[in-house]
This record gives sequence, structure tokens and C-alpha cells, in this order.
Amino acid sequence: MAALAVLVSGCGALIDARATARETAFETEFPPTGQLIEVNGTTVHAHVAGRGPDLILLHGASGSSRDFTFDLVARLQDRYRVIAFDRPGLGWTDPIGPQTQNPIAQAEHLRAAADQLGVRDPIVLGHSYGGAVALAWAMRAPDRTRALVVVSGATMPWPGDMTGWYAFISTPLGDRVGPPLLTAFAPLSLGDRIMAGIFAPQPVPAGYADHIGVGLAARRGSYRANAAQITQLRPYLRAMAPGYPRLTLPVEVIHGAADTIVPPDIHALPLSDALPDAALTILPGQGHMPQHGDPQAIVDAIDRAAARAPR
Repeated sequence: MAALAVLVSGCGALIDARATARETAFETEFPPTGQLIEVNGTTVHAHVAGRGPDLILLHGASGSSRDFTFDLVARLQDRYRVIAFDRPGLGWTDPIGPQTQNPIAQAEHLRAAADQLGVRDPIVLGHSYGGAVALAWAMRAPDRTRALVVVSGATMPWPGDMTGWYAFISTPLGDRVGPPLLTAFAPLSLGDRIMAGIFAPQPVPAGYADHIGVGLAARRGSYRANAAQITQLRPYLRAMAPGYPRLTLPVEVIHGAADTIVPPDIHALPLSDALPDAALTILPGQGHMPQHGDPQAIVDAIDRAAARAPR
């Protein structure tokens, strides 16, 4: 590691130049699909489609709103006004300083963007990390949130410690060395292999890799923001979890039985037990991405949440 640090220091200018060139190419290839909103001096990206009751979509780690615009938005926009946000530090939404890794601050920031769009009493869906942000949204604005849908949600403090890449990049050396080298040199095929693991046991849908824009997640700032969010999530969940029983709004908790990334027995089951008005659906054979593996199940969960929630 010391030798690698010396090498990176000596070649820093060349590595940074190559990383900057690749970032420019990634951003040119995958521009914003929606509108850019200014919130407290920062930019928030929102993809808005359809008409009807407001439905907020919050993506998971390493992702962006493109995860939802690939397929799910088209299934919903005939009867909802769908607003898919990029979370802070990811996609085309700016980081929010030291609060970028705070799911509660993320929820407040995105709710301010939603206010500018005239959103009132939305159903809020969060996938994976976005599930924590959705819960924080409702906890901070319980009287202005109609219902929640938590899909594969990382919502409960889990046992054990981070290992591998996320443990390394959270160190000063990892933060200095990892993102520049990956942005400058990592082949996009690495993203394909990572996606295959995230989708397992389901395959990655045809065309998904071309739509999602893996290069957006491969930018130095996105690497750092995503790693900070993942490695620092657990303390926020410890603080949030005692408040879950006070959330009386309808919540649809939906999770794949074969999810090994966010296991349902650690997250979905105790979450549904803690919430006063939760309906739990475990999808047999589904992994971490049921919005692609079984999208109709997610649409049905949203419609159930809408039916259960008062106007």
C-alpha cells in the first residue's frame, strides 16, 4: 500500500488528467434526463413524468434515478406523477457537504426540492439505501407523507463490520488512492461484473447497462460519496430505528427472499414488526433488485399503499 501511495503521488497529475477526461466523457454520454433544481445553493436532479397523486422514487447505493427510468416509471406514469430523484452526491445531484452521508439530511434536502415541484402528501418509495431515506422522510414530515413503500430496504442496524472495498476506501489511504485510480483506469466491464452480483440470482435485464450509465457512478466524487454513505449508514439507523414505532402511516415492505446484499431477516422482518401499519411481502426467489426481477410486484405494492392511505 505504501508503494502504491508513492506511485500515485508521483503520477498524480497524469492520473487526474485521465480521470477528468473519462468523467467528461461519461457525463456527455449520460446527461440529466430530467430537470435541475437549485436547493440551498446546490443542484438536485429530478426526473418528473405522468399525472396523478405524487409518487417519489429514491434509488439505492451506487445508483441514480436512471435505475427507475429504465422501466418502472413507464409502468406508473399513467396514474401517478412520478418524481425520481438522484440522491445527494450521486447521479446529477450535488453533494451536501458533510451531511452527504446522512440519510436524514438527504431526506430533508430532497423534500425541499419536492416542495419546489409542488409535491403534496406523496407516497415515497425507497430502494435499498433509499429505504432508509424514505423512512427518514416520513419521520421528519409524518403529516405530509401519505404512505411508504420500502423495497429491499437497508433500514435496520446490522451486525458485523464492513470489509473489502468499502473498508479500504474509508481509510485516508484508500480515499486518496482508490477513486482516482478506478476512475482513470477501471474498465467498464468491471461495472458489468458488479451489476451481475447485485442482480443475482436474476440476470441483468437486456439494455440495463447501456441505460444506467455506469460511468456516472465511476466518477471520483461519486465513488467517495457512495462509500461514505454506505460505511456510515449504520450509526444513523441506530438513531432512527427507535422512532419507527411512531410512524403510523401505511407502509408496504417488500423484499426478495434471496437477497444476500440486504438480507430480509435482518432488515425487512424486524422493520415490519416495528412499524404499526406495515404490510410485509417476501418475494420467493427474488434477489436485491425486484423492481426489475418482478416489477409488477412493486407496482402492486405502490397501488396497495395508495389504496390504504387517506387522501
